[in-house]
This record gives sequence, structure tokens and C-alpha cells, in this order.
Amino acid sequence: MLRIHSSHALGLVAAFVLAGSTMQANAADAPTDPQIAHIAYTAGAIDIEAAKQALKISKNAHVRAFANDMVRDHQAVNDKALALVKKLHVTPEDNDTSKALTKQADDERAKLAKLSGAAFDKAYVENEVAFHKTVDNALSTTLIPSSSNGDLKKLLQTGLKIFEGHLKHAEHLASTLK
Repeated sequence: MLRIHSSHALGLVAAFVLAGSTMQANAADAPTDPQIAHIAYTAGAIDIEAAKQALKISKNAHVRAFANDMVRDHQAVNDKALALVKKLHVTPEDNDTSKALTKQADDERAKLAKLSGAAFDKAYVENEVAFHKTVDNALSTTLIPSSSNGDLKKLLQTGLKIFEGHLKHAEHLASTLK
């Protein structure tokens, strides 16, 4: 298991874990499909913004390639999510989990903006490892099981497969950075 030493990453993980554990506390309190759609879209948008920041700051070719993959893949999933909610006539519903994720991500981007070079690359990739572990766990243990719409569930399952690949890529990249 990869140890994350970045306090930046841990803040985002803590927000998602706390929000997720709140959602899991009671089946009656499980998130609704509109909330799930908003949480999933928000998580994707967060990773797109983090990757765009990496593309502005990083000079490392491997980190930049990873960031480009994050923009491409998360944008594709978010585009499919938007098309699905439009087709289903569902309005994604903002919620405490989405708000906590957004705040933590804003704080993380501000911390990362103060870094450069190898320090930025390491912190960014460590955050990506932690973020993908947390998102993958939330998808598999809370969001997918709580989804009642088959199309939404299928999209989330497809996203999970993609994001599990992102986690492996991020872990490998983290092992190469000093």
C-alpha cells in the first residue's frame, strides 16, 4: 500500500470519506440519483481542474502526459453524464458532499499553486493517488449501490473502470518521482 505523506491529499480524502460515511450511515439517508449525479460530476470536474493546474505548472513530461489523460478521460465521462441527465430530464442536485469536495479541492489547488518543480509534481501526483483511491471507493461502496437508475449505474460502473486505471497510473507515476 502506498503511503501518502501529503497533508494536502489527506484533506481532500478526509472530506470525501466523511461525506461518504455520512451517506452510508443509514440506507434511508443514501444519496438520491440527482445527488449521485452531482457528486460524480463534481469529482470529475475537480480532477479536470487539478490536471489543468498541473499542465500550467509542471515541466515533467510524464506528469504532463498523466494530466492530459485526466482532462481527456474525466471530460469524456462528465460529457456522458451531462447527456444522460439531460436525456432522463434529471437536474443534478447540489449537496453537502459536493460542497465539501469543492471546498477541499479549492484549498488543495491553492496549496499546490505555491509549489513548483519536483515538489509540485510529487504533491500533485500524491494527491491524484489519494483522490482516485477515495473516488473509486465511494463509487463502489456508496454511489453505484445507491443508484436506482440503470443507465446512471452503468455510467458510474464504466467510470469506475476508467478511474481504477487512473489509480494504477498515478501509483506508478508516484513511485518514479522523488
